[in-house]
Amino acid sequence: MKSPHIPVLLEEVKRAFNGVNEGLFVDCTLGFGGHSEAILSQHPRLHLIGIDQDPQAIDFAQKRLAPFGDRVRFKRGRFSDVVPQLREEKISGLLADIGISSLQIDSGERGFSFDSDRLDMRMNPQEKLDAYQVVNHYSQQDLERILREYGEVREYRKMADLIVSNRPFESAKTLSDLIAKHFHAKKIHPATLAFQAIRIEVNDELGELHRLLEAVASLHPSKALVGIISFHSLEDRIVKKRFQEWSKGCICPPQAPRCLCGGDHALGEIVTKKPIIAQGEEIARNPRSRSAKLRLFRFR
Repeated sequence: MKSPHIPVLLEEVKRAFNGVNEGLFVDCTLGFGGHSEAILSQHPRLHLIGIDQDPQAIDFAQKRLAPFGDRVRFKRGRFSDVVPQLREEKISGLLADIGISSLQIDSGERGFSFDSDRLDMRMNPQEKLDAYQVVNHYSQQDLERILREYGEVREYRKMADLIVSNRPFESAKTLSDLIAKHFHAKKIHPATLAFQAIRIEVNDELGELHRLLEAVASLHPSKALVGIISFHSLEDRIVKKRFQEWSKGCICPPQAPRCLCGGDHALGEIVTKKPIIAQGEEIARNPRSRSAKLRLFRFR
């Protein structure tokens, strides 16, 4: 099947998990099955669980991965809810691609794109909170908060005031056009960071990432390789910091005169000292890959 989504860092993911030959692979963000298809094809003895909260993605992936038969199981829901249920499974690899799919961005009815006639941005269409409510009903103070914390917008006060002064907004296009008239940015659309902030708020994306990492650490799958693909600095910092915490042998407080904990608390080791990023050929083919970063951690 022709996929409507181009999986980022596909060759890098295949190389990273080249040694994961058997057991269970968990694709926490199944999407349209691009990474899963590659992993299953590369490792005939692997079984896979694919997780996604988007019913449209699950439907497509089920058809795409049908040739692999009972080697694949599908779980619909938030990965932070599903992963803790896998305690009895023999997990040998786990991948989470924290970005939104190309189809979600390009589908006007999903309300993610700058030109959309809707203002939605829900990854799970059944969730109650959507971008319309955030943009039109959040207080100016709350809009300032998400623009500052999730979008890292420098002029967050000015942007929040602009939004509040021109409400209500019925479409993403109206909102993005207004922002573009009053703000300028190099290389990206002027509304990019604002849309990022709203999307993160709607889907609780950073909270989900924190909960996923907590769930994975609690499982502590022996010898398993974990890969996280992030798309902006907020996510990457969370992953980097958590991997560093997992790799620490000593957990004594900084003020301790010497190690009193035994120094044997590391859950494993960081595989990638620096994140793996897309190369020129992939960026030319898929410009959205330019911000992707893959970090890897192996449990002991």
